[in-house]
Amino acid sequence: MEVKKIYTEDLQIAKALIQRDNMVTRKYFYQHFFPLFKSIFDNYYTDCTDYKEFIDEIYIVVLTPSKITGKCQMENYRGESTLASWIKTACLFYCYKKYELKQRMPVHKPLPHNTEEEDGEDAISDRKSDESLSNPIDFSDMNRADVETLLSLMSNVRYRNIIRLLYLEQKSHKEIAEALGMSMDNYYNKRILAEKQFKQVCRKEARHA
Repeated sequence: MEVKKIYTEDLQIAKALIQRDNMVTRKYFYQHFFPLFKSIFDNYYTDCTDYKEFIDEIYIVVLTPSKITGKCQMENYRGESTLASWIKTACLFYCYKKYELKQRMPVHKPLPHNTEEEDGEDAISDRKSDESLSNPIDFSDMNRADVETLLSLMSNVRYRNIIRLLYLEQKSHKEIAEALGMSMDNYYNKRILAEKQFKQVCRKEARHA
């Protein structure tokens, strides 16, 4: 009977990634696997504007715990192939689903903001999504000019638009997703990344103040 080879070292790397080991994450996601991510980004549809956004997106896809099972995708890795092969498969499946979604989605034009009360279902949906994001941005100590200055320092234009529409223009999550031509699931992922980048800009500027 043929005995399957188990890549024990890769299993240890996957375990460290699941445990959010910062050093291992930087080494493998942003250095060791970078040529793989770059090749996929260059050759497949990703719905991302640059390599960094694509890597961040895959990180969320494979390491965010499922709301149903409480486990992330990487916990399904059993070491029966190299970790690079497993991640490549995850990336290609992600690209396939994104392309499939793109083919099904109608083209959306930016929507005017509705100043009236949102209907009950949309309001509940927005509240639930806010509850699922642990640390929204607090703009209570900033004026609009300060916020616009910080937004101009964000490297990703899409992230910048999400923050502006959500926090300055007070659009609902559904309105933003439609205005940017995104699915709701994709929007929620991008919002997390947008808030993360905005906070990084704030911290950087605070150090230089």
